[in-house]
Amino acid sequence: MICGYYLYFTSHCIIEAMHVHASDKRLTEAGSAKLFVKGNGDTEVKVRGVLTDKELRIIREFIKDNYKEMYIRWSSMSQNGFYEG
Repeated sequence: MICGYYLYFTSHCIIEAMHVHASDKRLTEAGSAKLFVKGNGDTEVKVRGVLTDKELRIIREFIKDNYKEMYIRWSSMSQNGFYEG
């Protein structure tokens, strides 16, 4: 949990390039953010949700610091790689 948000992806997500949802305890897409992850750990926010600028900054920093480990889990479920957009 980062800034009060869970970071996750689901089996429904793996048809797209690597991305992470940031959601509150309800773990629903309503109000959640969606961040696509690039090969260098940078992120592109596709859906902001209800997150503040500060929360997004902290979550993006966390992803940047941990994207390689996150990708190991992602690639075990998906053949789609990092976001290239």
